[in-house]
Amino acid sequence: MDFLEKLFFAACLILSVAIHGTQADTMLTGTVFCDQCKDGQRSLFDYPVNGAKVTLSCTDRDGQVIMSREETTNWFGSYSMKFDGAPDLGGCSARVSGSGQGSMGCGEGAGPPQNPRLMFRMFDMEMYTVDPLLAQPAQPMQYCSTSSNPVPTPPPLSPSNSPPPLFKLPPMPGLPPLPPLPPLPPVIFAEASACPSENWTMPEYKCYWRGVNKDSKVAVVFGMAAARRYGTDITLWNGLQGRGDPYRTLLREGITALLNSYNSLQFSYHPLEVVEHMNLALMGSTRGVLLSALRFKRANSGAGNVTCKFTPCK
Repeated sequence: MDFLEKLFFAACLILSVAIHGTQADTMLTGTVFCDQCKDGQRSLFDYPVNGAKVTLSCTDRDGQVIMSREETTNWFGSYSMKFDGAPDLGGCSARVSGSGQGSMGCGEGAGPPQNPRLMFRMFDMEMYTVDPLLAQPAQPMQYCSTSSNPVPTPPPLSPSNSPPPLFKLPPMPGLPPLPPLPPLPPVIFAEASACPSENWTMPEYKCYWRGVNKDSKVAVVFGMAAARRYGTDITLWNGLQGRGDPYRTLLREGITALLNSYNSLQFSYHPLEVVEHMNLALMGSTRGVLLSALRFKRANSGAGNVTCKFTPCK
């Protein structure tokens, strides 16, 4: 064996030891929605639940629980669980097990459990996702029961059963005029709208902040991966000022995409997709962070064919 062969063999041995020594890490994420109509499926009336308790249970072949974990959802109804090592979560099930503060009474019942799905695996690092779970209120909303159980129309009256003539009341005096109502916040744009980060920092557009506010913490909005990278004290307003670094650029464009998704029904990303793409980027390489930041920036700039529909707040 010559010198080059020895050198190549030593390099392969060092690489295999390095890969084998990589710390295994498993992440599971999901979202809980409030099933306001109690129909067991998502609809336009359903919204993410804050403070819902989610339990992940894993059983063996005999049905005995061998592992259990509970987490609470954040403001966006999202939750995440981290496991040391690389356990197989394919045979586990996640369910809504209770409600806490912030759930607004949507936790009296729960929809069916869901099984985790493996998204990717690399060097014993795994990422699982769970299809949306449903929490249910004690009673369905009135507009749901009206649409699902229409009131039957009464049969027409025959001439013999016609009602007696109505007694007419004298005319009532007119009511005084009502005071003017305060200006309403701008409605969500039905058409496509995309506004860059600079617009969201202007005071004349502050009324378009919805779903979150300037003082909301990045760690609370985007979850555990963002807390590790940016800390627990930075706010969304601070994050919009980020410049000169791939991770700061990702945070700035991610916050901008989240705000745009709350204001336009036809924006390129749904709010939950923004949070999911942020977490996936933060768990990957620096190149992946930069690519995700560029994709967010392209969506925030309208991709060349969508404009910003902002008008100054009154």
